Amino acid sequence: MNGRGACIRDVVPSCFLCARRCRGNMPLHGASAVRRVGEDGTFLLDCTRTRKGNKFCAKKWKGSVQYIMNVPNHVAIILDGNGRWAKAKGLPRTAGHVQGAKTVEQICEDAYNMGINYLTIYAFSTENWTRPDSEVATLMNLLRNYMKNSIKRAQKNNMCVRVIGDKTGLAEDLQASIAELEQATRNNTGLHFQIAINYGGRDELRRAVTTLAKQVAAGVLKPEEIAEDSIAAQLDTAGLPDPDLLIRTSGEQRISNFLLWQTSYTELYFTSVLWPDFDKNELAKAVEAYRKRERRYGLVKEES
Repeated sequence: MNGRGACIRDVVPSCFLCARRCRGNMPLHGASAVRRVGEDGTFLLDCTRTRKGNKFCAKKWKGSVQYIMNVPNHVAIILDGNGRWAKAKGLPRTAGHVQGAKTVEQICEDAYNMGINYLTIYAFSTENWTRPDSEVATLMNLLRNYMKNSIKRAQKNNMCVRVIGDKTGLAEDLQASIAELEQATRNNTGLHFQIAINYGGRDELRRAVTTLAKQVAAGVLKPEEIAEDSIAAQLDTAGLPDPDLLIRTSGEQRISNFLLWQTSYTELYFTSVLWPDFDKNELAKAVEAYRKRERRYGLVKEES
């Protein structure tokens, strides 16, 4: 994360600099380098100049100024609207998926620059197998191409990639590519990127419960010893923090069997923007909405 350059307006729609309010639509036009300090949302901003005559940030700063921002540690996204995007442009649905894949690559970079540590996307659900064969084939080929090219890309960006879902239901060549990718990037310390493929929240829970039942039957585990942590340890997301923010594009307002256990206290954000049109500005809007929320985890305000 250190040394990544970005204009402050790319980090969040509104900011504080020089102790003055900077409007989201007022670009700073400055050489502002954002250097991550910690996972608590603390950034070090190196601002070398501001736009001449900008009454909001008229003072020039030399050196650095610290800016505290409440950035979600883990963002999950339901990628929706590829087909509608293609239809609106008179293109086949498959063209929407191709463009959507390009959006995923860009959002990974944007999320990382914004200070998000974990990004999980819903790429292919257990229910998606019922779609037309041609569409399923296109999606599988897109995944193959991604796996083929992703090791080099992930290593370049120091990204740790992990696939969640029932991988046994995928073709053997895909399973092998996934295993190779996960092994090659497991020690990378940048963005932790999770791709949900052949994933369903209910199926994930079923598989977790089945594993625990086998442990009980084998005498390894007593029923009364099963705790929430025991269940969480058997989920595909074991070892990952729960999502802080769940985004769904295209205007639909449901979670569609995605991360049912993990999103118990996740903030939800719905946007009408179709996934291929989702960009860093839309991501910044979602983060800004998250920052305005008060998370209490079942406590009253005085206790939280």
